[in-house]
Amino acid sequence: MKNHPFKKLAAVSFVAALIPNSLMAELSVASPFTDNAVLQRDMPVPVWGTADAGSTVTVEFAGQKKSAQADAEGKWKVKLAPLEANVQAQELKVSNTEDQLTLSNILVGEVWICSGQSNMQMGITPDVRPLERKATNIRSFEVKKTVAFTEQDQLEGQWSTKVPGSAVAFSFAYSLEQNADVPVGIILSCWGSSSLEAWMPRDMTETVPHFKTMIDEFDANTEAQQQITEILKKNPWSKKDDVFLRRQTNLLYNAMMHPLAPYACRGLVWFQGERNTQSMFGMLEEPWFSRNSGMLKYGDTLTEWIKRYRQEWDNPSMHFLVTMLPGYFKALPTGPQLGAEHPATHSWAWMRESQLKALNLPHTSVANTIDLGDIKDIHPKDKLPVGQRLALLAVRDTLGQDITAQGPVFNKVELLDDKAIVHFDHADGLKTTDGEAPTGFWLADDSQKWVKADAVLKGQTVILHSSELKKPLYVRYAFAGKQSVNLVNAAGLPTYPFRSDNFQPSN
Repeated sequence: MKNHPFKKLAAVSFVAALIPNSLMAELSVASPFTDNAVLQRDMPVPVWGTADAGSTVTVEFAGQKKSAQADAEGKWKVKLAPLEANVQAQELKVSNTEDQLTLSNILVGEVWICSGQSNMQMGITPDVRPLERKATNIRSFEVKKTVAFTEQDQLEGQWSTKVPGSAVAFSFAYSLEQNADVPVGIILSCWGSSSLEAWMPRDMTETVPHFKTMIDEFDANTEAQQQITEILKKNPWSKKDDVFLRRQTNLLYNAMMHPLAPYACRGLVWFQGERNTQSMFGMLEEPWFSRNSGMLKYGDTLTEWIKRYRQEWDNPSMHFLVTMLPGYFKALPTGPQLGAEHPATHSWAWMRESQLKALNLPHTSVANTIDLGDIKDIHPKDKLPVGQRLALLAVRDTLGQDITAQGPVFNKVELLDDKAIVHFDHADGLKTTDGEAPTGFWLADDSQKWVKADAVLKGQTVILHSSELKKPLYVRYAFAGKQSVNLVNAAGLPTYPFRSDNFQPSN
């Protein structure tokens, strides 16, 4: 690629203090545009960058020729008309009267941003590795992990013909490419230990009260700001420094997400939440990195975050694929200590319920992982089915294919004497994986004392009973940190966890 802006950085910075920006803006294209890029099909494709103020910039690609004038700050943007998928490499040319940039080996297909924390960041796992030698037309752009105090226009990274280095992102891309039969581009922007609030723009203080508190506290913490400044001067950082940076509020968004917008993409795959599970109610005093939403406020915060990102991308139908947290158990001290399978224990069950609130918005999906995970390991190795289930949802919900993409979903509970009959949607061929009775069901009455239920399959329903309850009123299923579950539909996809009661935990 010729004359990319990163190669001009040194020369530009030499005269930066002497010449106004509007007069020194050499022709450049935004960071997400490099050789080997994948552009999104079937929707307008913004292309943007900088140039001399007032100059006319022309973009040529796939037979299209679009022009725009750089504004007073030297910024320009054009929109290519929707493109057809193409596996044949093409060139994208950006030019003005003084210069021309040529990006080579460009494909057109499905583009997704994959973000979150360590379970998204985790490298290729043994169950995913065999797919590497079979992969075709999958490309990746890995955003450099860093932070910034203010929203940045540029980031570091480049498109590669190699598959993503994330097990979840790659298995998702592989399954999507197999179903869609078009090139798939993955932009990987993730960092372990990061909270949802790390990926939130500062102006969300207007819609999320606890986030405003977090930002106010950060702004007042001059010691932390100085520490961050000193760390950013180092190369390389120590592990302690790395952890300190990735746990900051807002700063990851500024450096690693804002510069990507409005790069055209089908949507964003989100595998995050573990950092926000350290409390039920949020904003713990100690440790400092636990001052976040907690589990109960996470769902409302997540929906506000999705709406804000759609504004940033200027795309109200930008799809969000949320990955439900898998099985894991570490009881919180705020609730009864009744073990990994008990529905009254304060566990990740409440985070999964919060994550499902994303479905209150259109153009969202939640991949169910309740049957996966490890009771003791927050970083389980079973990543292949996670990516596969995310891809099924993407194929159904964004590509419009008529496939079974999710497991059974709670519809209603019918109370009949000493029995509770649970009805489901997406339950064709309802069965258990081991041929035994369904597991993971609990019953309660108004006393809120939960007891294990005896369960019997009947068609697309499960009939529940317990000798300990004369008249059951409420049902919880797989509503625990790590529950043993076996209920699936004909496609082998697991039943989503649920509760039919409206009891709320007390602090």
